[in-house]
Amino acid sequence: MLANYLRIAWKVLTRRKFYTAISLAGVSLTLLVLLVAAAMLDSVFGAQAPEVHADRTLGAHAMTLRSENWTTGAAAGYGFLDREARDLDGVERMSIHQKAHSVVSYVDGRKITSYLKRTDGDYWRILSFRFLEGGPYTEADDKSGNAVAVINAATRERFFGGAPALGRELEADGQLFRVVGVVDDVSFMRMVAFSDIWVPIGTARSTGFRSEMIGDFVGLFLAKSKADFPRIKDDFQARLDRLQLPDPGSTLSGGADTLFESTSRELLSDGNRESHPLLLGAILGALALLFMTLPALNLVNINLSRILERVSEIGVRRAFGAPRRALVAQFLVENVVLTLIGAVLGLVLAAATLAALNRSGVVPYSDFAINFRVFGWAVGLSLAFAVLSGVLPAWRMSRLDPVAALSGRSL
Repeated sequence: MLANYLRIAWKVLTRRKFYTAISLAGVSLTLLVLLVAAAMLDSVFGAQAPEVHADRTLGAHAMTLRSENWTTGAAAGYGFLDREARDLDGVERMSIHQKAHSVVSYVDGRKITSYLKRTDGDYWRILSFRFLEGGPYTEADDKSGNAVAVINAATRERFFGGAPALGRELEADGQLFRVVGVVDDVSFMRMVAFSDIWVPIGTARSTGFRSEMIGDFVGLFLAKSKADFPRIKDDFQARLDRLQLPDPGSTLSGGADTLFESTSRELLSDGNRESHPLLLGAILGALALLFMTLPALNLVNINLSRILERVSEIGVRRAFGAPRRALVAQFLVENVVLTLIGAVLGLVLAAATLAALNRSGVVPYSDFAINFRVFGWAVGLSLAFAVLSGVLPAWRMSRLDPVAALSGRSL
């Protein structure tokens, strides 16, 4: 019986090419957009190398310094992180790094723009980079201000033509560094791990940043386990609450957050006081559901038009004794087949789009990939919409009197 339904469905879909094309476009383009958006969100928030411990890592990503007359929102200052955020309850290891910023170098008359990030030695013990040459610098290198650097593969290509870089020197930000390690490229969207060149914080030419409460530094806190997150957050907040600032009327706010929590804090909180990850997740989920609902409603209208065109066919089948459930099943199979074909097209289009984005360089070192979990949910919802959009009009048409249907009347 199912094989017969499938044969009829294929004949119907190929006979009514216009309706089929519109329906396929709606399903495939919806899945295309959802899969590309999910790949980008995964590239920002997902647990991917070198952030292999993201499931038990928190960070002080954003802070707000507020007084009666002004508010400054930025990253944390090195002074605050170094003096106030060490040895939090439940933290196994803590690291401080500067946000990546662009620097200019000149090699044989060529101008090379790179991103440079200053970190401490523990940065390399929290993140797990794959080293192509050498290894990381250490905490001792940072404390001594040794002019050493880790670079990525793309920087090795730009500076040394792809030749081995270990032990060679490069100039960046007006300083000369000796290369001690080369790592794989990391996507620009992995803001904690991304850079072209990493050097010790101790190589900075100025020391004024070491006393700042607000600046361009991020604190990373590797928890002993995810169960320690509440203790770490509470300890961090308690230290903020008792912090004595030079200006008696000013306050410093922020939190020890996951990256998603930090994003919700920046987007949804007034004054950066509270994070709202559940609200942000609900908003993103609602947008995805709304985005899928619009083409689903269009599919309902198309299905209704397609079924109304087949009133005479329904009349003939009813006159020859076809049961109502068989007619309903036939229309449902047609919708499911159409949805599955659209899902395959959407998957192929998404894979091609992500591959093109990876090759384009629009996002430096991007490595977007299909999220098959999101694909599964999207296909499941599409099938649910396909069933709902087909069952009601099909059941209505199956109840037509055969004489009325043969005369072309749908009421």
